[in-house]
Amino acid sequence: MTTTALPAQTAAPTRRRFTVDEYCAMAEAGILSERERVELLDGEIYVMPPIGAPHEDGTTRLSRDPILQLVDRAWVRVQNSIRLNDYGLPEPDIAIARLRDDYHRNLPTPEDVLLVIEIADSSLRSDLDVKLPLYAAAGIPEVWIANVAARQVEAFHDPVDGVYQSSRIVPADGRISPRVFPDVVLTVGEFLLGDPDSEGDETDAPGTDS
Repeated sequence: MTTTALPAQTAAPTRRRFTVDEYCAMAEAGILSERERVELLDGEIYVMPPIGAPHEDGTTRLSRDPILQLVDRAWVRVQNSIRLNDYGLPEPDIAIARLRDDYHRNLPTPEDVLLVIEIADSSLRSDLDVKLPLYAAAGIPEVWIANVAARQVEAFHDPVDGVYQSSRIVPADGRISPRVFPDVVLTVGEFLLGDPDSEGDETDAPGTDS
């Protein structure tokens, strides 16, 4: 009896990326619950870690002064979505966006966003390794990663080809301002009070001083 060899299966499995429209449709259909902390990052749905009290407190304190100082100059959006592209819909803790009257119909895009701030405690590695490169690739001009445990902010600037070309670390006693609004001066220690359960052994995030 003659047997015929079957062709070798050489195709490797690939990931199925979701678009923003598909992601939103899943939320509308109830597949994704409103109570779930999820974000669409580069076509993949990420379950984000729970927000602890130091994270919540830092977000509240950090949004307070810019909201007051940027009235009629910019929108300060707290834990709201940004449409990076067809495959990215992150929800940064704070985004300072250009004034527009139609955000209720059309979400901010990278061209609208002047500054993104992520308050990072349990989310530090994902903020640095996953979200930061996506912000750079989208051309977000400035991103702050506020490290709760270390009580410091690492500010990233000047995205080129998906990589921020400069960064600096501002400690708790230092002051920091958005580049686009240098008159808005914030003291890091006034909005990052630290995590009372932290042992203080959080290592500094890697960066290149400018």
